[in-house]
Parts: sequence; C-alpha cells; structure tokens
Amino acid sequence: MNINSDAAPLQQGWPYPTLFAHRGGGKLAPENTLAAMKYGYAHGYGAVEFDVKLSADNIAILLHDDTVDRTTDGEGLADQFSMAELEKLDAGAWHGAAYKGERIPRFSAVAKYLHGLGLMANVEIKPSPGREAETSKLVAELCQELWRDRLVKPLITSFSVDALRAARHVSPQALLAPMGLLVDIPDESQLDLLQSLECVSLHCHHARLTAEHVRFFHHHGFRVLTYTVNEIDQLAALLAIGVDGIFTDNLEVMAKRFAPQLHDSGRAMQDEQVLDIDWLGVPPPMP
Repeated sequence: MNINSDAAPLQQGWPYPTLFAHRGGGKLAPENTLAAMKYGYAHGYGAVEFDVKLSADNIAILLHDDTVDRTTDGEGLADQFSMAELEKLDAGAWHGAAYKGERIPRFSAVAKYLHGLGLMANVEIKPSPGREAETSKLVAELCQELWRDRLVKPLITSFSVDALRAARHVSPQALLAPMGLLVDIPDESQLDLLQSLECVSLHCHHARLTAEHVRFFHHHGFRVLTYTVNEIDQLAALLAIGVDGIFTDNLEVMAKRFAPQLHDSGRAMQDEQVLDIDWLGVPPPMP
C-alpha cells in the first residue's frame, strides 16, 4: 500500500463529524434500536455508531452482546435465534417503561431510517464467535448496497482483524468502503496492520491515547478516533491534541458544550504543532 498516495484524499477532508452518538442514543435510549437513532438525531448529532451481527438465519441485526440477555427479555446466544424469534423480544423495557415494545432492528431498516434523517454511520462489525467471515462479508455487501446512492459511505470498523480482512475482500477499494481498526491501547506497531488492511483510521480507548500517538498516525495518513468519552474535560483535552473522532454516551451534555463538533465534516488532518514560529516574520495574507 502506498501510504502517501492513499492518504492524500483524507488530507483534503474527512466526511464525518468529530462527535458520534455511541450506539445511537448513548444512555438516553435503549442501545442499538431505532429509538436510539431518533435520540441521536434529536440532540443534533450528525453521525451515529452502532453494532451489527447476524441472526441464526443470516439476517443482519443491531446488537452489541453475544447474547440477548442484557438488552432484551430473552435469554441465549443471539446467533441461535431466527429473525422471526428475535423480533418477538422486547429490546426496550430494560431501559425504561417508556420503551416497552422496542424491537431489535434489522440493519437494513436502520440504514433506511438514517438516510431519511440524513445521518452518517459508523458500522461496527460485531460477529458472534466463529462467524467473523460470514458476518463481515454480508455486512460489507449490505453497506455497499444500502449506501450505493449516498455521498458519504458508512465507516466500517471492528476489533476483529479477520472480520476486516473479509470485509476488504468484498470492498477492495478503500475510498468506497472506508474501514477502521478498533483496538484497546494504541501502539505504533499497529501501523503495519492498518496498512495491510487498507484502513483509513485507528479507533482506541481514550485512557492511553497521547498527542504523540495522534501525531504519529496522522503523519502516516491515518485518522485517530477514540471511545467512549463522557466527561467534558476529557473531551476538550482530546480535541486539543487533534483527535479526529470521539464517541460519547453523554449525548445531551456534549451536544450543548461542543455544538460545533456535531457537524464539522470536511476537516483536514492537523499537522504536528510548531511552537517556535516567528510570527512577526510571517507576511500577512493578501487582502
């Protein structure tokens, strides 16, 4: 992969805003549901993040966990339920009585819903154990089809390297199917993997992310995004070191405090700061 040539379009602009609504609605609504997407939109977010896996009959659904236990009234492995069985589960009552009857949505339905609202998406491939290849292939194909006529394609991410490899096989052109590698701790050794997968971004936990990491990956043409940031001071500090994207559950507070970051797409990557510029010697711009 030629980093300089492949990274050039990203240097000109980044189609996604800085702030993403984590799992659609953060803590305000049952995660990974249509109600969650509605809350993200209602609070002014221009982009949402959510998780996708497969049912027993290979229907792409929104769900984070391997089981349905935590976020529905059912029990058992999610990929052991057919879509017809999953649609009978209540995926909202656990969050509050107001959401009783909310269902596990199909990925295709969510995509169309987002198109209607004009929202961008970060699609995290969250395969059930042992189903990385088939999940990634189907999700990547759906991303291509469902966003075929959309100017901004979804950003496809995963912690699973096998999943990203399978998705890349479906979508060999990085600019048509932008992908990001999810990790816990950022490390410069991840550069080779980013290059081999033809990713556009590295996504990591904020706790160990430093300005040096951001400068390093930016230098090599990769965006840096971080999860899940719910404190104002933390988010401000991450913006200060040039992080490109931040996922939050604290939707209402962050939307009020960082309103410009809800729709600030088209940003070039920040260069490493130069602190010894002789500003008096810099000629003023032409009027």
